[in-house]
Amino acid sequence: MQPRNMSMSGVVDLAAVKSAQEAKAKAEQARADSARQGGGGAVTPASLVIDVDEAGFESDVLQRSTEVPVVIDFWAEWCEPCKQLSPVLERLAVEYNGRFLLARIDVDANQMLMQQFGVQGIPAVFAVVAGQALPLFQGAAAEAQIRGTLDQLVQVAEERFGLTGLTVDGDAGGAAEAPEAPEAPEMPAGPYDALLEAAVQALDAGDFGGAVQAYRNVLSDDPANTEAKLGLAQAELLQRVQDLDPQQVRKDAAEKPGDAAAQIAGADLDLVGGHVEDAFGRLVDTVRRTAGDDRDAVRVRLLELFEVVGGDDPRVIAARRALARALF
Repeated sequence: MQPRNMSMSGVVDLAAVKSAQEAKAKAEQARADSARQGGGGAVTPASLVIDVDEAGFESDVLQRSTEVPVVIDFWAEWCEPCKQLSPVLERLAVEYNGRFLLARIDVDANQMLMQQFGVQGIPAVFAVVAGQALPLFQGAAAEAQIRGTLDQLVQVAEERFGLTGLTVDGDAGGAAEAPEAPEAPEMPAGPYDALLEAAVQALDAGDFGGAVQAYRNVLSDDPANTEAKLGLAQAELLQRVQDLDPQQVRKDAAEKPGDAAAQIAGADLDLVGGHVEDAFGRLVDTVRRTAGDDRDAVRVRLLELFEVVGGDDPRVIAARRALARALF
């Protein structure tokens, strides 16, 4: 069994797909055919997470990808990072309420699929959109980065391929049966005033490492603490730039437009200097120029800088759209 519309030497990056309109037309036709056959009805929350094998790959992934983006989680029972990542993806699949479908593939039982996707290590996360496959990320990632990637995926799937997702019937039952997706326990609300104050004092004293640790101490007990999340992102940025030579960084960035490390350092300095749009634009442009690990490193740093500025900032919203266009 060989998945159609995939490069068997690796995974097709949607940025390189020249037939986006053709894929969109095929997706629209497939949805119309499904509607005529009585498909396309509401699904239960539990059905947003499925286990897929080689025999069912075409129907469960390729065909479904004409209705909804399918995110693929390559995992194995012995993989400890998988045990951290998979529950997060499963919870987000339910939370995103049909905007993507999560397909879990056990690599031990499906070696052929692992080879066809060019998986080098697990956990590895891919997506299939309108029959086209692309890599998302490898290894355990922070939830904020995962959300950013998923947001870009569903946005591009809708804008370029007309995939608006599945209709979820929340009253149909089954939400509680979604695999390993229990409700998150309520975390203590505090008090964290002392720790947050310690972090601010450390920042004022130039002790960025101390500030980072103080914010992490808060987040270890209260992962949703907004003030600590923002503070940590800012402290990590300041820690990264404190030993940089600004003149050399600017020189390297100007002379090496395709060098991921040089552009990442330049963007950090841009942001610290208050040049938010310059920082975002620099990294979006670098995403367009790079590929592979370099491209992923630039994308991850841009998502981190979004955290520094704040997701509701209009400059972040605009940059997210630009990043999505650059990636896909």
